[in-house]
Amino acid sequence: MSLSFEKIKLLSAELNGESSLPPLAYMDNVQNLTESALDEDDGLFVGYGFLPSVFPYRMQDLYNRSLKEKEYQCAVLENEYLRAVFLPDFGGRMWSLYDKKAQRDLVYQNPVIRPCNLAVRNAWISGGIEYNCGMVGHGPFTCSRIFTARAALEDGTPVLRMYEFERVRRIVYQMDFFLPEDSKVLYARMRIVNPNREVVPMYWWTNIAVPEGKEYRNVVNSSEAYNNFGGCVCKNPVPHFNGNDITYPVNNPIAVDYFWKIPESQRKYTAYLDKNGYGLVQTSTSRLKGRKLFVWGQGPGGARWQEFLTQDNSDQKYVEIQAGLANTQYECLPMPPKTAWEWMECYGALQTRPQKVHGNWDEAISETAECLERLVPEDALESLLKSTRKAAVSPAEALIFRGSGWGELERLRRAANNEDELCPHLDFGGVGPEQQEWLTLLNTGNFSEFDAEKMPLSWMLQPEWTEIIKKSGDGHKKYLHLAAVNFVNGCYDEAEGFCRKALEYLSSPAALFIMSQIMRIKDQKKQAAQYALEAYEFIPEDISLARQAMESLSKAAEYKKMLAVYETFDEKLRNDGRIMMLYCLALLRTGDISGAEEYLYHGGGICVVDIREGEISITDLYLEIEEAKARRDGLPFSREDAVVPRKFDFRMSVEKKNQ
Repeated sequence: MSLSFEKIKLLSAELNGESSLPPLAYMDNVQNLTESALDEDDGLFVGYGFLPSVFPYRMQDLYNRSLKEKEYQCAVLENEYLRAVFLPDFGGRMWSLYDKKAQRDLVYQNPVIRPCNLAVRNAWISGGIEYNCGMVGHGPFTCSRIFTARAALEDGTPVLRMYEFERVRRIVYQMDFFLPEDSKVLYARMRIVNPNREVVPMYWWTNIAVPEGKEYRNVVNSSEAYNNFGGCVCKNPVPHFNGNDITYPVNNPIAVDYFWKIPESQRKYTAYLDKNGYGLVQTSTSRLKGRKLFVWGQGPGGARWQEFLTQDNSDQKYVEIQAGLANTQYECLPMPPKTAWEWMECYGALQTRPQKVHGNWDEAISETAECLERLVPEDALESLLKSTRKAAVSPAEALIFRGSGWGELERLRRAANNEDELCPHLDFGGVGPEQQEWLTLLNTGNFSEFDAEKMPLSWMLQPEWTEIIKKSGDGHKKYLHLAAVNFVNGCYDEAEGFCRKALEYLSSPAALFIMSQIMRIKDQKKQAAQYALEAYEFIPEDISLARQAMESLSKAAEYKKMLAVYETFDEKLRNDGRIMMLYCLALLRTGDISGAEEYLYHGGGICVVDIREGEISITDLYLEIEEAKARRDGLPFSREDAVVPRKFDFRMSVEKKNQ
């Protein structure tokens, strides 16, 4: 058994940092559902814990798609049975779990690092095993480095420890991975700490990517599943639904989530088994009760998304089997104050009898459960959780990689206010540039000087910090931050008042941007566009402000002004996919159908690098152009029957047409 820290070379796009803007727009999240048609005894917290935005985090939306070989730090746990590779730079994602005896990777390993817009902060990558904590969706650290340390169990077994302070829920989560010498499974001891004095909505999902194939079946102990068809949480029978055995992922025609309803008294596991009865199994102690299957479906949009997330023209496909604290991802659970939640997960290769797991559903469940019990007895896993608690709250031997500086800032704030220390066994390193102005505010009671020509490096939502801001001396920065906090909390009139006070001190792109968002939420579209344009003119090279100006002008139907503004952009801004799409739309809406069509196919076709999961704006643009052409030429046109080029088709709810 060993734990080592190495380097790995991967074809990778560049993340290129973060947006300069605070994320004040509503967070578009495919899990954000509040409608439910469930029974009164289902007891789900549907809609609880949803957030209007990911503020105070900034968006990671500046990435490109050009692939170049890049070197990343990785951590490796290995014994004679398994080799697990982790990427600290991507939230501690397990990139590979290799079965050395079968010489097969148990998870889908993406050959490239290619961010796409699926996470709460936009950037997300597919492949491996991802860990999401705090808020509904792919979490804020999925494309960020988190703290990584070397620790050990009491018997000396090496432990890979990863952890972070999550700013919205103000909690700490910790993951301790270990692979004992004679173990055929990798263990993950998880721990979430709510150090606050109030209940916190809590979310956790472990997302495991596995290869899609006709022979694979997802076996779980379930006879019902929760789903979302038509925007409402409902239930369906398992394994057969709408004439298909849905436990075979390829039988599902469109993208869908199935949250398996597992009896409370039954063991929690999910297995993904091939035609030979072999594959990955994940199981856990009882706290992690939810299990899910996600499929992209067999339609053109699902195929396009699969390709978009990896190498161009790739035919590699995957699905996800997942495990969570709640029954579904449409809910958080109320976590009591001053509480720690802990559970144990493990992952390994499972061999079953194929005729059993690919036959009758009850037999498949029974066979999988029996084989799993021989691999990892349920009682042994519960016992291991208890016996490793002392090690889990002991300091690490060495901090290898630092995460963000927000945990250290919170530790300093707590010390200054004589509050309980934040997870004293964890080393949060030091503060960085993003935290420096908040440390100045903590130590002096006032903000540092403000550069009106720049956007602030960071923002703060935490209630304790809001009180500190209120007590600081009058000035632009004070009212700027109070405007943002009030906006996120839904107090739009108060936000406008604070923003106007900030503008009385001086005009800054940050204040103008916030005013544009206030006008947007009040449906004053032309005023919103004007403020967004003024903010952009402060820093004309800022791509975030440029995108926002074009978006706001489009919503205000100021298409001629969009064309004029586009002419002022430099080459970098003109070549941004989202700006190109908006410019193309402006051409179309001002009557230049031919110009719009020509521009749509510019450079092989516009590619909106950060198109959002569920977003079909580029698809709609193509269809609108085709419809306008047909109308111009006096020809019939049907959007339903139109064949959309693969490059532009991101419709996840459209089934594959019969050829």
